[in-house]
Amino acid sequence: VQLQASGGGLVQPGGSLRLSCAASGVSLDDYAITWFRQAPGKEREGVSCISGTGDITDYTNSMKGRSTISRDNAKNTVYLEMNNLKPEDTAVYYCAAKGRSWYICDYYGMDYWGKGTQVTVSS
Repeated sequence: VQLQASGGGLVQPGGSLRLSCAASGVSLDDYAITWFRQAPGKEREGVSCISGTGDITDYTNSMKGRSTISRDNAKNTVYLEMNNLKPEDTAVYYCAAKGRSWYICDYYGMDYWGKGTQVTVSS
């Protein structure tokens, strides 16, 4: 099972990015997907998650109203669209999968992790 996060980059404050988490070797239908981020010198934190069916989503307080998580199970991909980005959003963003999670999502007990994608918000 491999998860690959992509879509990061350098963006100015107030800008937008759409991150993608593509899976291979597994069908994402049975997995909740969670996005985490880790900034230099800080602990990893959960950003957003989505259940296997896509019916349940959650966002950390700092991202509420500025981001949207979605999934396309036909493409085996989950997306995180982030708007009005701030310098404090600068971090490496990772996606992770948790099995048997069709109707829930959370930030613990991940089964698989992907490599991260760097997001830098700077003028």
